[in-house]
Amino acid sequence: MNGKSILLIIGGGIAAYKSLELIRLFKKSGANVRAVLTKAGAEFVTPLSVSALTAEPVYQDLFDLDDEAQMGHIQLSRIADLIVIAPATADLMAKMAHGLANDLASTVLLATDTKVLMAPAMNVRMWEHPATQRNLAQLEADGITRIGPDEGDMACGEFGFGRMAEPEAIFNAARDLLAGETTGPLSGKHILITSGPTHEAIDPVRYIANRSSGRQGAAIAKALASLGAKVSYITGPVNIAAPHSVTTIKVQSAQDMFRAVNEALPADAAIFAAAVADWRVDCQGDENRKIKKQKGRMPVFNFCENPDILASISALPTNKRPPLVIGFAAETDHVLPNARAKYKRKGCDWLLANDVSGDVMGGDNNQVTLLSPDGEESWPLMSKDDVAKRLATKIAKALSKP
Repeated sequence: MNGKSILLIIGGGIAAYKSLELIRLFKKSGANVRAVLTKAGAEFVTPLSVSALTAEPVYQDLFDLDDEAQMGHIQLSRIADLIVIAPATADLMAKMAHGLANDLASTVLLATDTKVLMAPAMNVRMWEHPATQRNLAQLEADGITRIGPDEGDMACGEFGFGRMAEPEAIFNAARDLLAGETTGPLSGKHILITSGPTHEAIDPVRYIANRSSGRQGAAIAKALASLGAKVSYITGPVNIAAPHSVTTIKVQSAQDMFRAVNEALPADAAIFAAAVADWRVDCQGDENRKIKKQKGRMPVFNFCENPDILASISALPTNKRPPLVIGFAAETDHVLPNARAKYKRKGCDWLLANDVSGDVMGGDNNQVTLLSPDGEESWPLMSKDDVAKRLATKIAKALSKP
């Protein structure tokens, strides 16, 4: 971070107080920091506090003649190595997603070609609102990197996702994002990964699911991004934050995931770590009406098979198939015999077998055996982060070969 130039945009939310600590961390690392303080942001932190910590003037007004003469908003948007928005309010996200430019912060963001890292912060209902989620999807599609929000108690008294990520986490994300500018072993490679469970609807209230936490898939996505890969992270419903520096695509059902995978192609490698539901209810009732309990009568459901995503991608023609396709086999008994049969059946290049009879689904550790054309390679019990790093390193080595 030494010598890097950071432009910090401080939005209007109670989390703005954390931006002062974030400035301190950037300065301590040797970075130069300039700040744009929105009108709403100035209701929570003062320009004097921000200026004292950055040792720079604070930019607030789009039509300030002195600021425009000394550092116009176009130049301000382009001198930085990275733009950080913390907190990124629902209003700022909406302006960015729709290309609005009616104040200094939104104008700077529209005029920049610099990498942008945003740390959303808002009430949980605002975060979950369809409009915010649509804006989030658009921003991630535009290449904006996100960290958070975290889950927890909020100033409004509610609990849920909406807390801004802690300053240290934002600092680390910024450092990693800047480090990603250097050439890594996976630089220029596009890798897609599926993660988490899928939810198969029975009615608007009930669904079929499994206990996958998505932690292993998220760890792999993060490890791949750290090696310079462009990562499409396709995840089912999970309660963990998406890794930064990846393109996150959220899905619900197996059919949604299958569509998302095909839309994300072409790719240099595809990793299928998601625990996709094998079946779904064949004929759902009224999708807007809950199935009511009837005394003495049990509902009867017919099931049909979900698409086999791993086998389908493995069987694509050579000009469409990723050169490296990797599957997972989560087994509770006869792990290796079942994994070997799955490996032959699916047609993938590699397959990682793991025993999920304990607390692997939701736990912090994992033990896998890698099946490949080179044979079987058993890895010792290790954290899911370490499994991810080891796998990412092997992928980088494999993709480096002609």
